[in-house]
Amino acid sequence: MANRVAGKIKLQSVDELLGVPEIAGTQEIDVRRIHSFPNHPFKVVDDDRMNTLVDSIRENGILNPVIVRPDKNGDYEMISGHRRLHAVGIVGLDRIPAIVKEMSDDEAIIKMVDANIQREEILPSERAFSFKMKMEAMKRRGYRTDLEYDESNNESTLGTEFPKSDKWSRDIVGNEAGMTGRQVTKYIRLTELISELLDYVDLKKITIAMGVDISYLDKQIQKWIYEYYRDNGFLKPVQVEALKNFPTLSSANQFKVISILNDALPKKNTGAKVSFSEKKLDRYFPPNFSAEEREDVIIRLLEQWSNEQRQAQ
Repeated sequence: MANRVAGKIKLQSVDELLGVPEIAGTQEIDVRRIHSFPNHPFKVVDDDRMNTLVDSIRENGILNPVIVRPDKNGDYEMISGHRRLHAVGIVGLDRIPAIVKEMSDDEAIIKMVDANIQREEILPSERAFSFKMKMEAMKRRGYRTDLEYDESNNESTLGTEFPKSDKWSRDIVGNEAGMTGRQVTKYIRLTELISELLDYVDLKKITIAMGVDISYLDKQIQKWIYEYYRDNGFLKPVQVEALKNFPTLSSANQFKVISILNDALPKKNTGAKVSFSEKKLDRYFPPNFSAEEREDVIIRLLEQWSNEQRQAQ
């Protein structure tokens, strides 16, 4: 759980969260006997941070053991350390130091989320699915979920004392992650997005707030929204709002959805604007003519031209 010190949130270490000593009980386990956690929501990618981790392991070895639990086949399931295991594979090591802990399925889910959510950089999709997994595990263990809330009320039970079995799990999850239960609910809504739009949220092309709004729309509508963004390179909050407020959106086809999106954009000024450079006008006016005198001559000439046009018709 997060501790509050002098108004700031201090996140606990992975070892504190899992209740394990730093080194005591560490075993050297064959990496081939460790498999990933099912539906693991945290992405393991070969980026600059992974390269730094690989270099560190080559130079110093594994400084912190991974956390695993034994499975029914005599092998091990990763709880905390997926990135370290991947880096060890790149380095070419056969074994990795690990702390083995017995856990039930739901305990393992909760511990896996708590351990990995401590990372410095968490993508919105990672946070969304990890919160959802933890909430579902807590529900099975008897916690209240109460995911529905009144948007206009904006109230939270965070800080209210409940018996542990009654306290809303979304507030427990939020408190342990340093945010409100309402924020947890919004993140979990992102799991209702199609994968292409969720990728756009991770890439910060779509804001979390817009993603939450889109998540309430039908999956086919979401697909058309993605194609619109892909083809046009933008999506504005006012466009998403227009879709939300369209009364018969559920029966709209793709052409209608595109029309709603386009009609929601501010209309461009179609008025023609003509300008003349001073250099061009100098060819026709004496140098002592002021700007007002030049404008007066131009207007009179235009009126004369307009009258001639009307007479010619």
